[in-house]
Amino acid sequence: MDLSQLLTDVNDFVWGPIMLALLVGTGIFLTFRLKFLPWRNLIYAIKMITQKKAEHEGDLSPFQSLMTALSATVGTGNIVGVATAMVLGGPGAIVWMWISAAFGLSTKYGESVLAVKYRETNSVGEMAGGPMYAMKNGIGGTWGKIMAAAFAFFAVCASFGIGNMTQANSISAAFESSLNIPTWQTGIVLVIASLAVLMRGVHSIGAVSSFIVPSMAFFYLLFTAIIIIVNFKNIPEGLSVMFQMAFSTDAVAGGVGGSIVASMLTAMRWGVARGVFSNEAGLGSAPIAAAAARTDHASRQGYVNMTGTFFDTMIICMLTGLVIASSGVLGMTDESGELVSGAQLTIAAFATVYGEGAKYIVSIALALFAYSTILGWEYYGEKSLEYLVSNRVVIYAYRLVFSLITFIGATQTLDVVWNFSDTMNGLMAIPNLICLLILNNKIAEECFDYQNAVIAKEK
Repeated sequence: MDLSQLLTDVNDFVWGPIMLALLVGTGIFLTFRLKFLPWRNLIYAIKMITQKKAEHEGDLSPFQSLMTALSATVGTGNIVGVATAMVLGGPGAIVWMWISAAFGLSTKYGESVLAVKYRETNSVGEMAGGPMYAMKNGIGGTWGKIMAAAFAFFAVCASFGIGNMTQANSISAAFESSLNIPTWQTGIVLVIASLAVLMRGVHSIGAVSSFIVPSMAFFYLLFTAIIIIVNFKNIPEGLSVMFQMAFSTDAVAGGVGGSIVASMLTAMRWGVARGVFSNEAGLGSAPIAAAAARTDHASRQGYVNMTGTFFDTMIICMLTGLVIASSGVLGMTDESGELVSGAQLTIAAFATVYGEGAKYIVSIALALFAYSTILGWEYYGEKSLEYLVSNRVVIYAYRLVFSLITFIGATQTLDVVWNFSDTMNGLMAIPNLICLLILNNKIAEECFDYQNAVIAKEK
């Protein structure tokens, strides 16, 4: 059995029905447990993103913390992941991405609250927090420490997959196919660009993310909006096919859906998996950035970071899905008869409006999205490694190795990289979701206290 097949088999097991039920189920449970406050306060949370508050203990402003988290979430999942989900799970996968994100708001809120509540200060005066500290300080005891160590280990491994190799692979593949740039050249540029930011630490990551993320999101939304307007006559049919295939036991897409065959379970499997890959709700990664925020209340930063799931999946992923669905490219095949997927499918959709310029638009957007993800995930991996090994020399060595690994990611095959990433995601999520369920009372206390003491007065 080759490595690719082994990873595929492990991945299928990790992302089986139990994981899907645990991910979505935890979000549903927390949504009801918190009396739908994450949904009810979504507008409030969005308004609070850029609100100026008094200085509090922390390394980043609430906005920089969110941008660091968004830099890690807004990545290849929004371009490559959406296209892959729609080919493997049919157009209905987008509906399941949206559904999982809706309940993922509560999950992201809860894990961010715990991250701030149980954070610590490290040896150089920086904030250190995330699920591993919630497990150690919140759950406590031997069981809590074992869960914390397991999460931190999986997070370090995942940082090289979802946060590094997958991103570098997507950038190099897009540049090679669209611009004829050899993968090794892209790999060298990525190494240099990563080293330039990462070796300077969290403040450098926060500053760069605060510039790249809003800029790239604005231009991507602008380009996708134009396509949707041009192909607006196909939107009703596209939405109809999405919802039909999302809830049908055995559906074959027609019209704008091409000839994709996918059942409800298949749509759910790929929609949830790619949705989580994109917005990371339930993985426990984004709370690591939340813990660095300067804030006066754990719940305040919980609401701010929660908006990351909204922007990532409910806005950007949905727009990419509508672009593909309305362009009539889903189900198209290449010269060898294989279904076109990934970045090439998104480029084909953009080409219906922008022609040859599509490959430049998508490739540049993908490069910026993925590069920002590399930066954000290095921070996640670094803080997770810091929990396991406090030696600062090891931390600097990690920054160097992480930057160098981008070259390997840029020159490896897509299947191995994606399967490794999905597997590490699943293994990270398990202890994090268990922690959320165990500490749900603590999350609820913070939520209701903030609602009564702060939001009621601010409104």
